[in-house]
Amino acid sequence: MNYCEEKQQEKLEYNQLLEEFILGCKSTKKVGMEYERIPIIRVTKEVAPYGGEYGVCEFLREVAKLDNWDYILDDVNIIGLKKLHDTITLEPGCQVELSIEPQNYIKDLKKRIDEIDSVFAPILDKFGIELIAKGVSPKTTYRNIKLLPKRRYAIMANYMWGILSDVMMRETAGVQVGIDYRSEEDAMKKFRIANLMMPFMTAMYANSKIRGGVDTGYKSFRALAWLNTDNERCGFATHFQDGMSFKDYVNILLNTPMIFINRENSTVSLNGQLTFKQFMDKGYEGFEANIEDWKLHSNLYFPEVRLRNFIEIRNHDCVGGDLQYSIPAIYKGIMYNNSALDTIDGMLSKYSYNEINELRYSVARYATSAKIRRVGINDICKEIINIAYQSLVLEGEGEETFLNPIRELIKKNKVPCDLQ
Repeated sequence: MNYCEEKQQEKLEYNQLLEEFILGCKSTKKVGMEYERIPIIRVTKEVAPYGGEYGVCEFLREVAKLDNWDYILDDVNIIGLKKLHDTITLEPGCQVELSIEPQNYIKDLKKRIDEIDSVFAPILDKFGIELIAKGVSPKTTYRNIKLLPKRRYAIMANYMWGILSDVMMRETAGVQVGIDYRSEEDAMKKFRIANLMMPFMTAMYANSKIRGGVDTGYKSFRALAWLNTDNERCGFATHFQDGMSFKDYVNILLNTPMIFINRENSTVSLNGQLTFKQFMDKGYEGFEANIEDWKLHSNLYFPEVRLRNFIEIRNHDCVGGDLQYSIPAIYKGIMYNNSALDTIDGMLSKYSYNEINELRYSVARYATSAKIRRVGINDICKEIINIAYQSLVLEGEGEETFLNPIRELIKKNKVPCDLQ
């Protein structure tokens, strides 16, 4: 598109910004999952590189050939694979992320991940690589991890500020969960409660105390990295107020600085010079805002819980050994049961925004031994799990069994990194 065509576009309207969230309302109760792992060279325990004969790029080529996946390209570089509604993508430090099509049952998420892992296994053996389920790279630090050759990552790395932003981008891996909502009221209630739950969930799945080969003194160094990355677009997107609406969330995004836009298969860096609202009102160097710019801007906003056409719950360290499936199980048990949701609301809404926000810093260091109002949070974590457990029992599908690994840990006041 040339400059003149750009100027002839219809002006982006405020109501269009709401459309993705409004269209997200649905009657389904599916659960989605994104599962990031860190590729490690088995012999050296260093992070595997993108390039080279036995690098991650060649690994993706082999997977595509063996199992009929399509390439996802950035210019000429392979940055991921796609098959139907599943994707395998690479994060900035070559972390391998599986994004699984939302399912009605967690057993089907597990089945699909197991299927993909079975394809991975012989190729990983051939390449001498393993995908480790840790929240942070245990040996290689960002200074020795080359940024993936994806154009947006270079721009993001140069822009996103904070003393641990490079750690967050290149070293960390997590588990994210997607939850459906049936209405605006339902969406915002789940959004608020998921935010209240977030530090407790971060604590339960803390799995990143070893970094650079040493004990950092933090149970979740990954959580610490996020706490020290660009607080204009990370952290909480709400003060937990009742009555929050889609418009409130849109207004938060409107007033967030922009990083870049895409035009004609290239990127135009904005480097935080203006907010999306300013871009809509005045444009930028002849470019006018369009709906794709809005979608991109929304996806470059990284709060602990993000509103999309579903609710994306983000801040859990990567875990393995079937612990990963207890994360969607907790959210399914709570978010799709009104009684469970109200119980969690009553249990956590007594805490102020400042108390929950401060807890985020405490759980990064102490996990479930952290305190709120001078009381340890382990019992609160137990209760969250028990509420989800009883809800899943009522469903009658046996999915409460996915909670057994985390129940056993929390009974002992342990978290995943304590098993190392």
